[in-house]
Formats: sequence, C-alpha cells, structure tokens
Amino acid sequence: MNLCEDNEADTVTVTFELPGLKSEDVSIEIHQNRLTISGEFKEMETREESTYVVRERRQGKFRRTLQLPTGVKHEDVKAEMENGVLTIKFPKLTEEQQQTLRVTIS
Repeated sequence: MNLCEDNEADTVTVTFELPGLKSEDVSIEIHQNRLTISGEFKEMETREESTYVVRERRQGKFRRTLQLPTGVKHEDVKAEMENGVLTIKFPKLTEEQQQTLRVTIS
C-alpha cells in the first residue's frame, strides 16, 4: 500500500497491490475520513496429483483501514483497478474550502 500526496496536481493517491482480484472482488468505503479496503482472495484449485513443497498464494478475507490526510474531497473520489493494482484518487480541497470558521461567544 502506498499513499502519496501530490501538491502540484492537488491530489492524494492511494495504491494497493491485489494480484488476481477483479474490481467486483473489492469493496471501498469511506467513513469519518478513514478509507477501508476489503475483499477476499479465493482459494485456487488444488491439484490432487501434486504435492506442494512451497505454496505462497494469498487466500482468505482481508481488510485494511487507513486515516486519510485532512483536506481531501470524499465526494469526488475516483477508483480504478488495472492488472491487479487498485488506484484511488482524492482531489484536495482548496485553501478557501479549508478555512477555519470562527465562532463568536455570546
């Protein structure tokens, strides 16, 4: 997993390597500025006539949650999956959109 912030393009990009998975096998959720990726690696067919000496294929369910940097637009997120790499891009809020609101005390 990589999380990169590009100040020139005003984007935050998160990439996950998920070899063997299709986009329909992966769920993406955003809640309270946290990004959660979950899914399941299905077990591959087992050859009964072979005895495995080493078998390093992932299998089973997975879930990864990470805190997003402040100042990203959750409603404009874009995700794509290509060759087992999931890429999620968030545009960043402009400085005007991130302004602090002052509250007066009455």
